[in-house]
Amino acid sequence: MGLAISKKCARLAVERHRLKRLIRESFRTVRTELPPVDVVILCRPAATTLTNQAAQAALDKLWQRLIRQCADSSSA
Repeated sequence: MGLAISKKCARLAVERHRLKRLIRESFRTVRTELPPVDVVILCRPAATTLTNQAAQAALDKLWQRLIRQCADSSSA
C-alpha cells in the first residue's frame, strides 16, 4: 500500500498525519480480506474536512469496492 498525502491536499502536517493514521488502521483491519494487489491511496482536499468516523466509513466502503472489483475480474 502506498500513500500520497500531499501539502496541496492537507496543508497542515497534523492533517496529513491524521489521514495517514486513519488509512493505515483501516488497511490493517481489512488486509486479510484484500486480494494480493498493490494499492496507492491519493488524497482529495475534501478528506481533511471529514470526521474520523466519516473517513473510516468512506474507507470501509472503498475497501469493499476493491474486494468486489477484484473478485469480478478474477472470475471473468
